[in-house]
Amino acid sequence: MFEKWITADLNAAPLVILSGVVTYAAILLYTRIVGLRTFSKMSAADFAMTIAVGSMFGSTVSTSNPALLLGLVALAAVFAGQWLTAWLRRRTKWFTRWIDNEPLLLMARGEVIEENLTKANVTRSDIYAKLRESNALTYDQVLAVVFETTGDISVLHSEQEGARIEPDFLKDVADADRLFKSHETV
Repeated sequence: MFEKWITADLNAAPLVILSGVVTYAAILLYTRIVGLRTFSKMSAADFAMTIAVGSMFGSTVSTSNPALLLGLVALAAVFAGQWLTAWLRRRTKWFTRWIDNEPLLLMARGEVIEENLTKANVTRSDIYAKLRESNALTYDQVLAVVFETTGDISVLHSEQEGARIEPDFLKDVADADRLFKSHETV
């Protein structure tokens, strides 16, 4: 049993290599057809797409089930679904609201919004890590910290006194009004 786990029939190796090359080429072709949005991380659907393609690539290349042709068809279906999702997001607001999470303000002008940390299931340590990563040095530099639809955390900061954020940049962010209510000029 241990031997079967460690070794394999080397006669299958050329087929695995061929499957890998063909599947990889198909992914590149599908990406050219559907567009680079395919592997972006702008929404949860984009993230799911990346995971699905990786999983399907691995299973198509390393096993005989699914067969190569079925694996390529399945990949094409996932790419078509991604294209349709992106198309619907561009065309209809209701679909975008239905499929995307809403960005959430976690920090406004250096003040942590505790109830939003709870909603996002984020800790202060997570915020501090992102502040360090963005080279923010003091709370005074931090204009806003946003939990994005992708699960990323964005830090908007400036060393300039009186720096402001374009209101459009936070237009769809939940609780962004806190930032604008607290200061007349943002």
